[in-house]
Amino acid sequence: MITNLFRRTAKMSENQVYKWLSLLAVISLTGTASSLKILGMFAHPSISHFKFFHPIMRGLAEAGHSVDVLSPFPDKEPPSGYTDYLLPSSNLSDVIPLTEFERPLPFLFHYAEFYMLYVAGKEACNTTLNSEALARILKHPPGYYDVILMEHFNTDCLMSVAHVLQAPVIGMSSCALMPWHYERMGAPLIPSYISALFMGQSQEMSFAGRLGNWITVHSINMLYRMFSFSAADALIRQKFGPGLPSTQAMVRNTSLMLLNQHFSLSGPKPLPPNIIEVGGVHLKPAQPLPYDLQQLLDKATKGVILISWGSQLRASSLSEAKRDGMVRAIARLEQQVIWKWENDTLPNKPDNLHIMKWLPQRDIFAHPNVKLFLSHGGLMGTSEAVSSGIPIVGMPMYGDQSLNIESLVQRGMALRLDFHKLSEKTVYETLTKALDPSFKAKALAVASAYNSRVQPPLETAIWWVEHVAETKGAPLIQPSAVHLSRFVYYSLDVYLVAISVLLLLFIACVGLRRIRRGGKAATKLKRK
Repeated sequence: MITNLFRRTAKMSENQVYKWLSLLAVISLTGTASSLKILGMFAHPSISHFKFFHPIMRGLAEAGHSVDVLSPFPDKEPPSGYTDYLLPSSNLSDVIPLTEFERPLPFLFHYAEFYMLYVAGKEACNTTLNSEALARILKHPPGYYDVILMEHFNTDCLMSVAHVLQAPVIGMSSCALMPWHYERMGAPLIPSYISALFMGQSQEMSFAGRLGNWITVHSINMLYRMFSFSAADALIRQKFGPGLPSTQAMVRNTSLMLLNQHFSLSGPKPLPPNIIEVGGVHLKPAQPLPYDLQQLLDKATKGVILISWGSQLRASSLSEAKRDGMVRAIARLEQQVIWKWENDTLPNKPDNLHIMKWLPQRDIFAHPNVKLFLSHGGLMGTSEAVSSGIPIVGMPMYGDQSLNIESLVQRGMALRLDFHKLSEKTVYETLTKALDPSFKAKALAVASAYNSRVQPPLETAIWWVEHVAETKGAPLIQPSAVHLSRFVYYSLDVYLVAISVLLLLFIACVGLRRIRRGGKAATKLKRK
């Protein structure tokens, strides 16, 4: 039997071999754990977020578990054991015209971003808690689910569902940790070199950057407690009555956090064992390219530059001045340029520019002639480029995009291009500089670290989900810091006592000196 398997494998394509190996990995996983009942809850209506959660939920179903998924995004070809509980579609915009970013962003834009997250989270919580899909899930008795996976972003209200169903919780974040994540996981919050997602800085900050980061981290943390927790508490009381704990108390019962990060991309951080980095979980082996695209890449002896700003930002909505500036810059390049462009035509398009409405991005990156990626800095596409060792020119617009690009700039494999300074000169100079071989060398070094892991990230995620379920919440990996106030966690009470003692000693010493001086003066007066 083994001999026949090897004979069959020898005749298979690379993709077929990968599928067989994946099947064997799944069989090995299911052999170590009985079938679990797993619930996934993803209320935030962002498809880019769901692209991180979906492979894990599918992987769990393919590993033999029963998986229920509450989200606005149905699986078009669900595997056996995967059941969708569909939420109503939201009015969250799927497309953002670039004209929205023409005006310079205000100085305190990160607070505006927080407010938008707060409003979106409140709406998503209200929609989900009152949905028919959740009502069907809540018909299951407490203890029905072995473990619950949910996004920890701006919908902490769903911790109430886990409380009612009495199942351990695994949080999931499709981006870097938010300021309000650290306390619930018992992780150290260090603004001196770990940037708030909203600030978008690398780990190398100036004094002004560190000061701004410190203020932002602590002020947004305070705002989240004041507004987001309060809004969640009100919606939970409306749904379940007054008997449940506060949202702030329930989030501390999170057993584990699966994080769409990797130290090679975003920098090493002091994370406790209940935070697991599984960045790249969505990556799959490259597939063969369509014939025309394959021919284009093969014949590009000077290399290819890929331009894509994701699924939300429409390149065709560029202002005429910025569009023409980019076109003129591209015409000066000797490389072939492939641009994700939503329209059928592009005015003044040069011969070396090829526009396409859709791109098999992951597959294109695998071609050796791809030299550079001009991106908005979205984490999914950035991860694909990092995994393939492709240097990046980043033009971040909002969210975590600036944080992602600045991290790679620090690693020497990326350059930043300011959207408000987009012109023929800036585009040409930045692209030309990023084509220097030094950027490729740094990109390959980062790719080596990103791809060299003990096991693939999907297998890591599945193992931890099974571990949390089998150990009823993995209590041994939860730091005691989860249950400490920040005042005690940072030893502020100790500092206060130490400073008070030193102050008292200082006052005592000053008092003694004055008493001695007074005694000496009195003695002199008596002698006179």
